[in-house]
Amino acid sequence: MCSMTTLSPKRSAILTFIRDRIAQNGQPPSLAEISEAFGFASRSVARKHIVALTEAGFIEVTANQARGIRLVENRPRAHMLEIPVLGRVAAGAPIGPDIDIHDTFTLDSRTFLRIPDYLLRVKGDSMIEDGIFDGDLVGILQSAEARDGQIVVARLDGEVTIKRLERGHDTFRLMPRNPAYAPIVVRPDQDFAIEGVFCGLVRRE
Repeated sequence: MCSMTTLSPKRSAILTFIRDRIAQNGQPPSLAEISEAFGFASRSVARKHIVALTEAGFIEVTANQARGIRLVENRPRAHMLEIPVLGRVAAGAPIGPDIDIHDTFTLDSRTFLRIPDYLLRVKGDSMIEDGIFDGDLVGILQSAEARDGQIVVARLDGEVTIKRLERGHDTFRLMPRNPAYAPIVVRPDQDFAIEGVFCGLVRRE
């Protein structure tokens, strides 16, 4: 989706889930199905995300209908983008100008919050609480700067990972969104660089 509205990665993933269900089944998911798909403890959690998507103008909801979600079609006209896939993110070759292009996807510009420069395929489950799963393609806007709390692709000693950035006074931590993983504390002697910021995802069923 192409919008100035900032969505959290989880809400972006929920919107993608709704779009996919409508495309595949001809009808939107119910709150129960959204709760099950994302592991929410109750439908009320899913309802909060749906309300937020409604307020942001991405969907409309018809009251008292189990499947009352509708996509808002009067958003800016879509155009198709050809975006290269540069490899996997978690641990691998540093992203650089000489990296091989593994594939190219043609995608609707509305898939993303901002237009990405490239895609990376996620390997691992360290970001599942932000709705980013193993096998997802994440759109990355190339940038050497990021705000505290943003999801970033960072290079640490030649390996690439996607995490939330936590900035301190002259310190950085890369925060997973899965309690099974510990934060990565960046030491002063390590080779560290921010390669880009997350701007949406594509999930292939």
